[in-house]
Amino acid sequence: MLYRRFGKTDLRLSVFTFGAMRYLDSKENAVNTVKEAVRLGINHLETARGYGESEKFLGAAFRAGVPRDKVYVTTKIPPTPDGETMRRQIEESLSRMGIDRIDIFDLHGINTREHLELSVRKNGCLEAIRRAVAEGLIGHLGFSTHGPLPLILDTIATGEFESVNLHYYYFNQRNAPAIELAHRLDMGVFIISPTDKGGQLFKPPARLVELCAPYTPIAVNHRFLLCDPRVHTLSLGAANPAEFAPHLVVADMGGPLSEAEAAIIARLDRQFREIPSACEQCYQCLPCPEAIHIPEVLRLRNLAVGFEMDDFARYRYNMFGNAGHWFPGTKANGCTECGDCLPRCPVGLDIPALLGQTHQMLHQGERKRLWG
Repeated sequence: MLYRRFGKTDLRLSVFTFGAMRYLDSKENAVNTVKEAVRLGINHLETARGYGESEKFLGAAFRAGVPRDKVYVTTKIPPTPDGETMRRQIEESLSRMGIDRIDIFDLHGINTREHLELSVRKNGCLEAIRRAVAEGLIGHLGFSTHGPLPLILDTIATGEFESVNLHYYYFNQRNAPAIELAHRLDMGVFIISPTDKGGQLFKPPARLVELCAPYTPIAVNHRFLLCDPRVHTLSLGAANPAEFAPHLVVADMGGPLSEAEAAIIARLDRQFREIPSACEQCYQCLPCPEAIHIPEVLRLRNLAVGFEMDDFARYRYNMFGNAGHWFPGTKANGCTECGDCLPRCPVGLDIPALLGQTHQMLHQGERKRLWG
């Protein structure tokens, strides 16, 4: 297992973080999964107040013998309207986990301008977190985000945070400028859910398997991330002890891409260029009067048409309208063909037609995010 300095925190974290959001079948399973993570060399355990009984089960793992002094713990709490509420919730999280210090505390889900303003305003929740840091209840402060790139850049630029937890994968590189800004400010960079949100790579379609051969899509995506020294740790949300295995083949591979790996990335890049009417993800079509997240809808179309990633595209598409600020936007059948987006597309896509095609291809019913 490789370890990397997590930015200005100076903590040395394993390149895989155990994301404790899917191990909730039972307390016994949770404890065994945490023990296996630590046995494999993972020294960063990440949970959240909102992940069901996750904090409680992590506490059970400590009581069952997981050495607290050998691991770093991150928990996440959303911005609160006042400092008193935040303080109470911090103390509740500490109590549930049975620990006296949160090594890294993340403000969970700075996804909108309102979340950022709520956090940094005078006498707000950030002041309460700072007091907890001064008292030793919290070691370091970061934030997690599913928000748009401009908001992520502005949140990083506040200088209030030591780390950022965000989406960035081979199949979604929109947040590359945030990775660069975080690097310039010496912030820790933690990648959210690279195997699931990165394309449900644990159940890849035959076309994607073929393109990534002789490696697995999971390994290719991990290497795309870990060859970048600006990226420090990747979330690995194993639901049970057996689910670590597919990731371990790259756990000690942190250098530049090999010739064979670079050839696979080049092959994937060529496949993107062959997608008919591919969206190039410039985001110039936004805002949409009907609140359709046009670039994300068409990104999912790219993946379905170009890589046969239909299951993943349907999984994400059918969250539109059901996940609030965690996955904003309405479904593409809300397009009124107003034409507002057309002159803004630099490659001249027939966006209304592509939206209609994508809805017909991907719509299968409503789906909510795992943690509502």
